[in-house]
Amino acid sequence: MIYRLIKPTEYDALDDFLYEAIFIPEGAPPPPRDVILTPSLRHYVKGFGRTGDICFICEDNGQIVGMAWSRILDEPGCRGYGNIGDGLPELAISVLSDYRNKGIGTGLIRRLHDALGAVGYDKISLSVQQKNPAIHLYCYSSN
Repeated sequence: MIYRLIKPTEYDALDDFLYEAIFIPEGAPPPPRDVILTPSLRHYVKGFGRTGDICFICEDNGQIVGMAWSRILDEPGCRGYGNIGDGLPELAISVLSDYRNKGIGTGLIRRLHDALGAVGYDKISLSVQQKNPAIHLYCYSSN
């Protein structure tokens, strides 16, 4: 597994990982793929690469298998679900189902957390449903 920053030529893959990031409770049907085009989700990836955007990927044999990214989503009409204050980055993360429970999410979050800390952020926000089994990932602390 290789962890690295995303390349601009890979920004289109954010759409796939945004869809994969949607928590679907067991037994529930998945939403249609075009749900990522709704304004409440689109701003997580639209125009990615602007100042302050950071994304780490994990790849396995040249295939991207996980992504964790952050953006500042505090403009009117563009607030993230996990927004806790202006100027704070919001985290989004997704790992392909065949690669879950292998430490990839933790590796991605640690790298993103360290990169954000290096540029002066001491807080990261996110939104996660209580029933999401990945909730334990978000209790990471650098201490």
